[in-house]
Amino acid sequence: MRYLLIDRIEEIKKFDYAVASKCITLADDCFEYHYPGQPIYPGALLIETMAQLGGALIELSLRDRQEDVPRCVLSSVKAKFRDFVKPGDKLSVRAEIQSHHEDSGFVKVIGSRDGDKVCQADIIYVMLHVDDPELDTFGKQYLDLITREMKVVE
Repeated sequence: MRYLLIDRIEEIKKFDYAVASKCITLADDCFEYHYPGQPIYPGALLIETMAQLGGALIELSLRDRQEDVPRCVLSSVKAKFRDFVKPGDKLSVRAEIQSHHEDSGFVKVIGSRDGDKVCQADIIYVMLHVDDPELDTFGKQYLDLITREMKVVE
């Protein structure tokens, strides 16, 4: 099972930052047990949402520079949660590259609701070349889908 958590990447400045949106709905499977009568979006999925945006930022930035773009694989996360996220919330997620190298990247990510910070993470990725054409095709299709109306800042 794959969790595709970013609804849309709205803006990107390659090798600098990306802004995305994530709408939290009661239809999300996680609310069946987390928690009945008091639905709260799980922190693990907030971390995964932030990690997906950071990885997408790095991978999209590398697309123009190299043909064989490596995959960003999560290596380390340091996260903080400031408030609960509930159904009906729209998260604005902003990822900023702090450093990137051939084999790794470091990204700071903040999730906000109505301008108020609800979560943040410092994420380190390792860059791996994955020889899986099916995964490559799926990844490209997903990134193309969530970036179709994206604004590119030069």
